[in-house]
Amino acid sequence: MREALVSDITKTIGRKRLYHFTRVSNLPAIAERDGLLSSYEAYPHHPGIRRTSPFTVMLDGKPATLNAHLPIPDSMMEEGTTLAAFRAYLDRHVFLWPTAEACKKMLDMYSRREKGEKFAILELDAYPLLADHYDAVKLSKYDSGSSPRYPHHCKYRKSTNMFVPIDQFKAFRSGPVPVNVSEIKEILIERQIRGLSSYLQAVYTEQAEDVPSRWRKLAKPLTGFAARRQ
Repeated sequence: MREALVSDITKTIGRKRLYHFTRVSNLPAIAERDGLLSSYEAYPHHPGIRRTSPFTVMLDGKPATLNAHLPIPDSMMEEGTTLAAFRAYLDRHVFLWPTAEACKKMLDMYSRREKGEKFAILELDAYPLLADHYDAVKLSKYDSGSSPRYPHHCKYRKSTNMFVPIDQFKAFRSGPVPVNVSEIKEILIERQIRGLSSYLQAVYTEQAEDVPSRWRKLAKPLTGFAARRQ
């Protein structure tokens, strides 16, 4: 069952990789730990309180910057779900994009929002990562942390019901969760991703010297990623 679900999710050519968007300044902390932590694991204080700007913490003596929470209007929330509870839920997960196109959209957005900041993209082998973290994997049909421009026109409302554990994928025929692979827009891993080096295929940055030495051979230009068609 596990193998069949993971194979189904990763069998198409455009979904054999997963992508994690981060800041170049976070790479030393990520490399030191050889893993990715959720925001809560990195800073388990004030859960649910909105970060209005990027916030830097120290991990193993190295800085790690947590992104700001985008503003989400109350009108986007499902009845019975508070913004604080939703933010606290999101912060307990590591976020991955299942397609390069989705990750490029995030790169474009942050490049416009934070001019002068240096960003990086980690390209990961999808099948073994999902198989190894199977019990922690959740799937979403939407960009859960986004701030819709026209909330009243959205056909869904945000809540923890947006996320389906991978072992329940395809158990639903409709609703706010993905019912087929093409609808998976976001993949969440609860708490952390361990043993990152075993999945890492490439590290995209503007300058190769920004990539930690243990991964320098995997360095690729960020401009090349931005130009990819798939």
